[in-house]
Amino acid sequence: MTQIIAALSDVSDRYEVLFVDLWGCVHDGVRAFPAAVAALQRYRANGGTVVLVTNSPKPRLGVATQMRGFGVPDDAYDTIATSGDSARAAMFEGVVGEKVWFMGEWERDHEFFEPIHVIHDPVAITRVPLDEAKGIVCCGPFDPMADPAVNRPEFLLAKQKGLKLLCANPDIVVDRGETREWCAGALARLYSEMGGESLYFGKPHPPIYDLARRRLAEMGRDAGNAAILAIGDGIHTDIAGAMGEDIDSLFITGGLSARETATSEQPEPAALTRFLATEQSNPTYAIGQLR
Repeated sequence: MTQIIAALSDVSDRYEVLFVDLWGCVHDGVRAFPAAVAALQRYRANGGTVVLVTNSPKPRLGVATQMRGFGVPDDAYDTIATSGDSARAAMFEGVVGEKVWFMGEWERDHEFFEPIHVIHDPVAITRVPLDEAKGIVCCGPFDPMADPAVNRPEFLLAKQKGLKLLCANPDIVVDRGETREWCAGALARLYSEMGGESLYFGKPHPPIYDLARRRLAEMGRDAGNAAILAIGDGIHTDIAGAMGEDIDSLFITGGLSARETATSEQPEPAALTRFLATEQSNPTYAIGQLR
């Protein structure tokens, strides 16, 4: 049964490593959550290692730059594993072909196409119109406020052509401040529902956890599953991923599921129990906000 805790410090001494989600846990897409930052700084000061594991389609350097803009200091974490880096590696290995139709906001997502050093003989990727494409690279919707169904005509053509869709961010929605936006995962889900093939690399899928462990290895660290705690507000991404990896999890109820769990300062226990039963999920711990 999920245990509601008052602070990360109630359980953090049981774990050597934290896999921490960003959006909804450490920042809201506009600014950092001071209590969350302080909690991670304390954990690191006591010898713990913090790996930020995010479904952002950005490379890790892009995420680091973005976080500084939000007010998240560098001493709040040790390293970063992004869905974008995991998906980029696959793209440069040619999983969706050399000629790709790109979905996203180019000004924001252009870093996705920059070379990645872990691939020694990368495929030369060219962005082309859909009718010339051999695959789709999806970093997000063209308009994050538009219903994903607006993409049905293009997806019908893509399915008929047998194109695979590489999804750089499996999140369905995200809250930017007070505004809820659609993410790449919503488009990949629609494409799959229409009979197309979508490839996922972020939470809850294994590739991003493999990348997180490689990031630990780069630091000379190694931790077994029992020594890792995953933290996040996505019941279908962060928590489902942790359960699939057989690692403990801390569910941040005041993020995407604040209404369902009746969270103000803390989740209402009965509401949390109902929500988890409906979702068939069993996080190890729960808390209103990371602190």
